[in-house]
Amino acid sequence: MVGDLHYALRQYDWLVEVAADFDLVVLAGDHLDLSSFAPVEAQIPVVLAYLEKLAERTRVVAASGNHDLTARDDNGEKAALWILAARSAGVLTDWDSADVDGIRVTVSPWWDGPAGQAAVDGLLAASAPPDDRPWVWVYHGPPSDSPLSWGGQRSFGDPELTAWIHRHHPALVLTGHVHQAPFIPDGSWHDRIDGTVVLNAGRMPGDRPAHVIIDFEERSAWWWSYEGEGEISLDEDRDDQAVPVS
Repeated sequence: MVGDLHYALRQYDWLVEVAADFDLVVLAGDHLDLSSFAPVEAQIPVVLAYLEKLAERTRVVAASGNHDLTARDDNGEKAALWILAARSAGVLTDWDSADVDGIRVTVSPWWDGPAGQAAVDGLLAASAPPDDRPWVWVYHGPPSDSPLSWGGQRSFGDPELTAWIHRHHPALVLTGHVHQAPFIPDGSWHDRIDGTVVLNAGRMPGDRPAHVIIDFEERSAWWWSYEGEGEISLDEDRDDQAVPVS
């Protein structure tokens, strides 16, 4: 799982290189970079081409983030309508919910107003698996009152996500948005809310992105960055085995 690549093409190249080693590659939003020298209109086809390359190698999930909102939907709210074109390559993206190797994966867009919020609420309510298979959400913004949303001065978390976690109890939520959270005091790349494991890989420059590798068979999540790494258990009763960032 990665997030916040922000049109870092070398990092997309690395993802393409390693994608076949994984059963699923998740990109948790902010594919585009509104501050880039490249116009957004030029970035979109490049990112879609990378998503297609990834999908040729493995299953891919790509959610939208706040930098990806380039149009308005039928309700007049900002939306990443362009990312829906990735479905033609087999990518799971905004509004999709599907089973992948026995895991239910639900992909939320970055919503911009009350209509979008209500639609995401409906998506989550309708997507819950009917049995005990793991349920994974991809949702760009991290939850409120969490070290994943800590920016150093204040929290940038989403209280709606926190409420939805308490209501639906997914096994895992993959987020992004707050780039520095894993690298600063009082921040983190992992949290647990009401039994749900929530992850944010963070963002850093370089040839490869900060990323999290999740192994459901081993029940573990491993985080890597140039500044350090760490591992946690996905099981609540094994939290005492968590390995701190090196």
